[in-house]
Amino acid sequence: MIYLSGLLGFLFIFTAEARVGNSSGLSFCTETEQCLLFDLICKTADYEVRHYEAVNWVSTNETSWSMDVAVMKAFRRLFAYIKGNNIQMTAPVIIEVPPKKYFWQVSSTTYTMSFLLPVEHQKNPINPTDVKVYIDRKPEVKAYVRSYGGWMMGFSDHYQAGILSSALDAVGAVYSSFHYGVGYNSPMAVFNRHNEVWFLSEDDPVCDSSEEMDLSPIF
Repeated sequence: MIYLSGLLGFLFIFTAEARVGNSSGLSFCTETEQCLLFDLICKTADYEVRHYEAVNWVSTNETSWSMDVAVMKAFRRLFAYIKGNNIQMTAPVIIEVPPKKYFWQVSSTTYTMSFLLPVEHQKNPINPTDVKVYIDRKPEVKAYVRSYGGWMMGFSDHYQAGILSSALDAVGAVYSSFHYGVGYNSPMAVFNRHNEVWFLSEDDPVCDSSEEMDLSPIF
């Protein structure tokens, strides 16, 4: 019993540090057993501010004139990695989108897609054999988050990012020039889809006219 209690205690501490865990704590993470966890710092009418711990992802880059084309190619590459190594799917999937003024642009853009590694692979990730796939430890961040439904596509992501950036500009927030497109659903899911746009805070987050939140971890 002592050994079992110690083991469970160790697993709990490791999960809390990795901040990847049981998805039941998040109402919008319903399709995977594990999800990226966060602390909610504050919430305004226009956005949330969340704190995320450093975690490991498996990532790949794809260059294209279209975000939608890049996402399809990158997704297949990352899915082959997790399927080949018998790694369970987690949520969310994130796409790093470089800054661009217009939705359509003639020049190609490099997008980075990342799959979150489950907690059992956080400490010792399996090295990819595909040279285009790599393990990426993203640092601790505070993110401005806007949620929306429907399908995350190039147009919808650009539109939602524009709404969020306008709200952040209005309160004088300092944030990253790039953003993340964030999806929580399988491509096969039709209803109750949940997507997000993240800009990373580069200063103390602005929470004016907000509801300050309890900073206890979300599990």
